[in-house]
Amino acid sequence: MERTAKAHWSGTIKEGTGELTTQSEILNKTNYSFKTRLEEDKKGTNPEELLVAAHSACFTMAVSFALTEKGLNPTSLDTEATLTMEGLAIAGIHLSISGAVPGISADEFEIITKGAKKNCLFSKVLNIPISSKAHLIA
Repeated sequence: MERTAKAHWSGTIKEGTGELTTQSEILNKTNYSFKTRLEEDKKGTNPEELLVAAHSACFTMAVSFALTEKGLNPTSLDTEATLTMEGLAIAGIHLSISGAVPGISADEFEIITKGAKKNCLFSKVLNIPISSKAHLIA
């Protein structure tokens, strides 16, 4: 299997703009720029936001897979991923997941999420510290 994405850029780093398009076209000429990367109030995306979105999705699916493998049926799983930058370096990612999963204790949920954090495909390719916290909704 292969997945593709295309990036286009016009102009200088500070004044230029770019567009991202994914194979599925869920992102279709989506705006990105220096300003959307470094200024909070600008409309558009940036590489760090895309990375952390992909990581949160991968991690949440890994938790669902692990729960399903144990015969459990999660009602809902919600992950917030936070990417921290120090200067121009990504210092780490924190994954915070809340889940409604009948038939499991909070300790078991924590163990499963720690395993999913370790085994998620994105966690495996990122060479940065990754932390997590699990919240089981009763």
